[in-house]
Amino acid sequence: MNYWWLLIPFLSAAAGWLIHRGAATFLFHPRTPKQFPGFSMQGLIPKHRHTLTQQLGSYAAAEFQAMDMIEKKISDPATLAKVMPVIEVHVDEFLRVKLAEKMPMISMFIGDKTINSLKTVFLQELENLFPRVMGQFAGNLRSELNIEKLITDKLSAITDEELEAKIRAGMGGFLRSFYMLGAFTGLIAGLIALLSLLLLK
Repeated sequence: MNYWWLLIPFLSAAAGWLIHRGAATFLFHPRTPKQFPGFSMQGLIPKHRHTLTQQLGSYAAAEFQAMDMIEKKISDPATLAKVMPVIEVHVDEFLRVKLAEKMPMISMFIGDKTINSLKTVFLQELENLFPRVMGQFAGNLRSELNIEKLITDKLSAITDEELEAKIRAGMGGFLRSFYMLGAFTGLIAGLIALLSLLLLK
C-alpha cells in the first residue's frame, strides 16, 4: 500500500474547510465589482445590498405593530385616569391662583363653590376630549413617521465593513460550525476515496 494515500482524508478535510470558508468570505468580498475577462465578481451581500435593505425595511414596516399599541395606549381612558390627579392639581391652581393674577376682578366674584363647579366641568370635558385628541395625535404620528424609510436609511448608512463585522459577530458560532461541516464532509469523502483505492488495489 502506498502510505501517501493516508493523507487523502486529511487533504480532503482541509479542502472542505477551505471551500466552506471561501464560500463564507464570498458573501462579503470583493466589496466592489472586480472585472475579469468575460465576467465580473462581487460579494453577494455588497452586490444585492440595496435590494436586501429595501426588503428588510418593507418587512419591518409590515411587521411593526408598536404604533398600533401606542395609539391604543395613549387614547385609552385608563391612561387619563392615571394622570388625572396631576391634571386636577393644575386646574385647581389655575382657577385659584393664576386666574386671580390675570383677572383680579373676576376672581373677586368666584368662591370655592364656583371654583369646584368649574373644575368639575373642566375635568369632565377633558375626559371626553382626551381620547379623541390623543387618537388623532397618534394617527398623525403614524402618517408622518415612515417606518420603512427610517429603517432603510439606517441600514443604508452602515458601511460594508461595519455590516460584515456585525454579521460575523452575530454569526460567529454558526460560521465556525459551517467551516467544521466542510472539514467533516471533506474527511468523509477522503475516507471513502481511500477505502475505494484499497478495495480496488
